[in-house]
Amino acid sequence: MMERPRICVFCGSSFGNSPAFREHAERVGRAIARKKVGLVYGGGRVGLMGVVADAALAEGGEVIGVIPEALSSHEIAHHGLTELHVVPGMHERKAMMTARSDAFLTLPGGIGTYEEFFEILSWAGLGIHGKPIGLLNVEGYFDPLLALLEFGADNGFIRRRFLDPLLVSTDPEALISDLLAYQPQPLPPKVTLDEA
Repeated sequence: MMERPRICVFCGSSFGNSPAFREHAERVGRAIARKKVGLVYGGGRVGLMGVVADAALAEGGEVIGVIPEALSSHEIAHHGLTELHVVPGMHERKAMMTARSDAFLTLPGGIGTYEEFFEILSWAGLGIHGKPIGLLNVEGYFDPLLALLEFGADNGFIRRRFLDPLLVSTDPEALISDLLAYQPQPLPPKVTLDEA
């Protein structure tokens, strides 16, 4: 039997200032479960992380959490998941989340969310994976980030092909469908030092 596809969601451990952030996180969790897709995420029960997980669980979805030991011991781990993996640190967390996922979806969040997004985008550009990457642009939250990426490309520091797997939408359900329908391109050749 073929294993179900899984989408890794990166998002904040806070709710943010707009109710729209929470509403869109709930829609993401519901849509992932309704499409019979597994959810992989950071394993927390707080903020948008907890909202996405709870929404998917409420729809009967598979939810896999991966949380570093230090955060788990602060009692923010979600103990109602299909699977909860407690790992030594952040590097192991991201490695497991990446290995267990077929696509990535970034919702609004803070520095940790940006770091996860940029690492996975960098890995795609370097030819480490060929999985699609989505940005859910709730209320223009990622407009400055998208402008920064364009600015970097315009100034010759970001290869445009590095941005090819990036899918952007304001609609959670449509974005999840686009991630699942994405046809991976052949992995680019390994980047040379003058390209990095």
